[in-house]
Amino acid sequence: MAVTTSSSLISSPWQATLQYFNNRTFLFFFFFFSSKFNHHVVNHSSSSKLSPIPTHFSISGCGCSWIQDNSMVHDSVIRYGTSKKCLALPTTKTVDVSSVSDLFEFICSGPLVDKIGITPERVGQSIDKWLLYGSQLCRLFQLNELKLTIPQKARLYHYYIPVFIWCEDQITLHYSKFKDGDDVPPLVIGFSAPQGCGKTTLVFALDYLFKTTKRKSATVSIDDFYLTAEGQAELRGKNPGNALLEYRGNAGSHDLPFSVETLESLTKLTKEGMKMKVPRYNKSAYSGRGDRGDSSTWHEVEGPLTVILFEGWMLGFKPIPAEIVKAVDPQLEIVNKNLEAYYEAWDKYINAWVVIKIKDPSYVYRWRLQAEVAMRQAGKAGMSDEEVNDFVSRYLPAYKAYLPTLYAEGPSGSDPDRVLAIDIDEERNPILAN
Repeated sequence: MAVTTSSSLISSPWQATLQYFNNRTFLFFFFFFSSKFNHHVVNHSSSSKLSPIPTHFSISGCGCSWIQDNSMVHDSVIRYGTSKKCLALPTTKTVDVSSVSDLFEFICSGPLVDKIGITPERVGQSIDKWLLYGSQLCRLFQLNELKLTIPQKARLYHYYIPVFIWCEDQITLHYSKFKDGDDVPPLVIGFSAPQGCGKTTLVFALDYLFKTTKRKSATVSIDDFYLTAEGQAELRGKNPGNALLEYRGNAGSHDLPFSVETLESLTKLTKEGMKMKVPRYNKSAYSGRGDRGDSSTWHEVEGPLTVILFEGWMLGFKPIPAEIVKAVDPQLEIVNKNLEAYYEAWDKYINAWVVIKIKDPSYVYRWRLQAEVAMRQAGKAGMSDEEVNDFVSRYLPAYKAYLPTLYAEGPSGSDPDRVLAIDIDEERNPILAN
């Protein structure tokens, strides 16, 4: 992956992020159920220019966006299967956050504050920063920061902002290991989280906050490293009858040398003017089997990078004893063997980790079904319920086999002091661990 220099700068934070996520995920355009847009814009010191976006915008993969407001979206509650609502949390009641003291108490009541060492004293000393970050995220998602709904307020102040502050602490620790004048490589933070849990939205918000606070960041997903269409066909041919390797997803379906080349190049973006293009995968190519996107669609990033946000559903998975694998699914044996090469290709580059934990892997099915129902109701092509079941069934064996070890021991080669484990419920909200 060649790294070149140029005097030109990357485009504005919003434009770069929007380009990246439009290329990265098909969920970006789900949530245009209503023609009513909220054009409220929060004024703050950032000079970034934002394009107007609908208030009910989301890329979380849930048919019912957490930022929906009853005053903005009408009759858009997505139902599925047994007619359950997508979100159990109330979305119509608003809370006034104009009082700094009320916001202070709300922040301190969050499930992550103790875990990441945010004491009430520290919150009080940095309350202006919390207000700024909240204002910036409200601007990003086009929310009225003085009238947030309960789930909106919790998502910002109990989840996204605490994680961002933890990331800032990790960056400070990273830089403390170098001397003044040293060529400091960017910190690589890995995000290991099940499909559909909202990790893309989380990374999207973090990336935006880094850019609006004048720190250059890059985002990359394990999805960007899938084999080309030709490579996938070769993989299927070598593993006839193995449903877990029939399509992209499991260990063995990624181009690991290409991963190494990309990650190595990204970590070398340490100076002004150095830039490179980050690959993107075209999941719609070849009738949905996918292929590596044309290089003209790749997102360009420019140094000096402060942080790289690397996300994926199987980041941190490590091989386990063969008898355990066979008990889960005999087809998983070759996947387990393939996994042996992944530490050197991915995990060894990661300095700090965010691990999002779920109680039951079957949550993934529900989340995927919500996304596909939303696609269909938005007039887009979406999988049927049967197709969703088939799709998720190809991932569940890996979840059942590898999540227990990931949750008990942490990711491969990780430092326990640099792992933030976040338990979430079925509605994707952070909760206190049992």
